[in-house]
Amino acid sequence: MSLIRQVWLVVLATVVLAFAGSFAVTIVSARHYVQTQLRVKNSDNAAALALSLSQQGGDWGLMELLVAAQFDTGHYQEVSLHGVDGRSVQRQMPSVPMYAPAWFVRLVPLVSEPGVAQVSDGWRAIGTVRVVSHAAYAYRDLWRATLQAGVWLAAVGVLAGLAGHVMVAGIRRPLRSTVRQAQALVDGRYLTVEEPKVPELRRLTQAMNAMVQRVRQAFEEQARQVEVLRRQASCDALTGLWQRQHFLRALELMLERDDAAPYGALVLVRMLDLAGLNARLGRRRTDELIVAVAQAMQAWGQDVADAGAGRLNGSDLAVMLPNRQVRSEEMQSWSQALRRLCEAAGQGAAVALACTGWQRGQTLSEVLVRADEGLAHAEASGPFGWHLQVHDGPLVMVGGQGAWKHALDEALAHRRVRLGRFPLRDAKGGLVHWECPLRLQLVASGPFEPAASWLPLALRTLSTSAVDLCAVDEALREIRSDGRPRGVNVAAASLQAPGFVVGLRDRLDAAAAAAQSLWLDLPETAAWLHPELVRDLAQRLKGTGVRLGLEHAGEYLARIERLYEMGLDFIKIDARFTRGVASQPEQAQFVRSTVVLAHGLGLSVFAEGVARAEDLAVLWDCGVDGATGPAVES
Repeated sequence: MSLIRQVWLVVLATVVLAFAGSFAVTIVSARHYVQTQLRVKNSDNAAALALSLSQQGGDWGLMELLVAAQFDTGHYQEVSLHGVDGRSVQRQMPSVPMYAPAWFVRLVPLVSEPGVAQVSDGWRAIGTVRVVSHAAYAYRDLWRATLQAGVWLAAVGVLAGLAGHVMVAGIRRPLRSTVRQAQALVDGRYLTVEEPKVPELRRLTQAMNAMVQRVRQAFEEQARQVEVLRRQASCDALTGLWQRQHFLRALELMLERDDAAPYGALVLVRMLDLAGLNARLGRRRTDELIVAVAQAMQAWGQDVADAGAGRLNGSDLAVMLPNRQVRSEEMQSWSQALRRLCEAAGQGAAVALACTGWQRGQTLSEVLVRADEGLAHAEASGPFGWHLQVHDGPLVMVGGQGAWKHALDEALAHRRVRLGRFPLRDAKGGLVHWECPLRLQLVASGPFEPAASWLPLALRTLSTSAVDLCAVDEALREIRSDGRPRGVNVAAASLQAPGFVVGLRDRLDAAAAAAQSLWLDLPETAAWLHPELVRDLAQRLKGTGVRLGLEHAGEYLARIERLYEMGLDFIKIDARFTRGVASQPEQAQFVRSTVVLAHGLGLSVFAEGVARAEDLAVLWDCGVDGATGPAVES
C-alpha cells in the first residue's frame, strides 16, 4: 500500500472515529437530558395534581373529574389516583404513534419514571396520585436533536476531510516531484526540483538534488574528456581542422552514402614554398598565417550543411562543400581574401587555389586526382593563382523544380516507395533491427531512387515531413507483416514542420503493437542545433515503445546541450570514427570513451559503416552494442 494511501486511511479513520465518538456522546447526553426532563416533569405534575386534589375536601367525585381533566390535557401515558380505602381512578392511553424511527427507539430507549405524590385532607390521608408522561414526544425532540447534531458533525467532518486533503496534497506534491526525479534518473535524465516546505521532505529533496548535481558535473566532465579525445583523434593540433584521414573518410562517405548530398565541390589551398616561408618568417609567424588561412577557409562552409575543412598535410588545406557549385566569382573573391592575409604576413607568403566538383557515386581517388590536377594548374599560374574545373551540377528534371515537386508528390500519393534493408547486428550476430532507408520511384516504372536524388528537393520544398511519415507508414506495415524490427530516418527539418509530431504519434497509436519494434534515427545535428525539439519529440513519443536515437554521431555529441535530459535510447557513431579504428589508437580511445559516456546515460551505442573485420573486432572490444556495414552483412 502506498504511503499516500496510508496517510489517507489515517485521516479518514480519524475523521470517522471523531464523528462516531462525537455523535455517540451527543446522543447519550441528549438522552440523559430528555430522560431527566421527563422525570422532573412527572414529579412536578404529580405534585401539582395532588395539591389540587387535596383541596376538594375528600369529595371523590370531584377528584375523579380532576384526574380525568388532567389526563385529557395530553402528553400522558397514565394518570391514576389510588385511595386508602381501596377506591381508585385510572386513566391510560393504550398507544401513541412514535415520532422517531423504530430502530432509533430500540437503540435509544427512554424510561419515563412515574411521578408520585400524596393526597390528603388536612391531617387525613386520602390516597396516592401517580403521573406517567408519554415518551413519544420525548423521542420526537430527541430525534430532531440527533438529526441536527448529525448534520453539524457531518459538516465538521467534511471540513476536516478537506483539511486532510490539503494536507495530503501538500505531502503528495513533493513526493511526486521526488518520484519524477528518481524516474528521470532511471531514464537517463537529470532533473532538479523545488525544495518543499516540509522539513523531512526538504532534506530528501536536497539530497536528491545534490546527487543529480554531482551526476551532471560528472557527465559534463566526462563529456569534456570525450571532446578532447575527439579532437585528438580527428583534428589537427595547430589549425583545429580535420586531420587528413578524418577528412578523407568524411569525403569518401559523402560519395558513398544514400542519404548524402548528390553533388558538391572540393576546394584545395596550398601554401607555396612552405619550407622557405618557415625560414623567412620563423615557425611561430608561419603557424599564425596557416591558422588564419584555415579560419578563412572554415568561413567558406559555415552556411553549408555537412561542410567540413581539413588539413591534408603541412601545406595543403581543403574544404568540401556538399550541394554547392562554386562560381568563378567566388574563386576570385577567395583568392583576394587569402592574398590580403599573406601580404599582411609579408616575406613572399602566397597560396594557390583549386576547386573541383564531385557527384555521389564517384570514387575518392577520382575526385582527389582531379583536385590535384586543378591545383597543379593553379600553381602554374603563379602566386594566388586559382583554377576552377567545370563539373556537373545536380540532375534537373524537365520542367525544373516544379516538375521535381510534382514527381515527389505523385510518388508519395501512389505509394511508389520501397524500404532498403541493411542489418544492424549485435556482437553475437543477432539482428537488432533492419536499417531501412527510403527509396522513391519518382517516375512511374522507373528506378527507385535513394535519398541523395530527392532529399535536397524535399528540403527546399518543405516536403520532408510527408516523406518521413510515409517511411514510418511503410516500416509499420512491414513490421506487421513479419514482426522484425526496423529503423527509419527522420530529417531534422521534419521536427519543425507543423503537424509532424502529431501525425507521427497518431500513426504509432494506431499501430501500437508494431510501434514496439520501430526505431527512429535523427541526425546528430538535429540534437545539436534544436535540442528542445528533440527533447519535445522524445516526451511525446514516450509510452509508444518507439526507440529514438541519433545517427552519424560523434562530431557534436559531447557538445549537445543537456544530452542527459534528451530522452534518447541509442546513438550510432558515424563511420568517420569507426573506419580504420584498428590502426588508429586515438580513434579507438575516442570510441571507447563515447561508449562509456553513452552507457552511463543508459543509451545503447552502435557503430555505422564498419567495412573491415579487424575494425569490427576492435569496436566490440570498445563495448559497442551493435554495428552496421559490410563487415556484418557477410
